[in-house]
Amino acid sequence: MMLRLAVLAAVLATTALGAPKPAEDVTTTVTSDGEGEMVSTDKETTITFHNNVVVTGTDLRLTCDYLQVIVLRVGDPTAAIGKLERFKSLLATGNVHLVQGARDAACGRAEVLPGQDRIIMTEDPVIVDRDQNTRIRGKKITIIRGSRQVLVEEPILEGPPIKDLGPAKGKPGDAPSPSTAPKSSP
Repeated sequence: MMLRLAVLAAVLATTALGAPKPAEDVTTTVTSDGEGEMVSTDKETTITFHNNVVVTGTDLRLTCDYLQVIVLRVGDPTAAIGKLERFKSLLATGNVHLVQGARDAACGRAEVLPGQDRIIMTEDPVIVDRDQNTRIRGKKITIIRGSRQVLVEEPILEGPPIKDLGPAKGKPGDAPSPSTAPKSSP
C-alpha cells in the first residue's frame, strides 16, 4: 500500500504535461521484470524498480528501464516501514516513455521534482502533442508546472504546415513577376 501511495504521488507530479483528468480514478500499478527494492532511513524511503518498468494509472502510462521514487517519511524513525509523508522525487532512466492524454514524452532520463514544481527531461527529450500536431525536442526540456512554462535548450519545434502567406497570383496588389518587372538602368 505504501508503495502504491509513493508511486501515486510521483504520477500526480507528472500531470504537468497537462492532460484533462478522466471522470474516474484508476489504481496506480507498477510492474517490472527485475527486482524491486524499498530502503528507508530515518527521514525518507527510496523505492526502486529495474528492467522493463511499467507504471499505469489514471490517464497515464509510463515505461522505462529503471525507476526510483523517494518519499519523505514521518513517525517512528526505528520502524522498518515508516509512514510516508510526501513525495520528494522521481527518477526514470533508460527508454523513458510517458503517455498522458494526447501527449507523449520520451527521453533517456526524466526527473520529477515536486518541491521545485519541475520536470527535467534530458538525453534526447521530445514531447509530442497529437491534438496540436506539434513536436518539440532539444538538448534539455524543463517543464515548470505552476507557471505553465516549458524551457527548451537548443529547441527544434515541428508543427502543422503554414499556408502560403505570399500574394495570390492575379489579384490586385500582386508583385510583378521577375519576367514582367520593369528593368532598371544602371
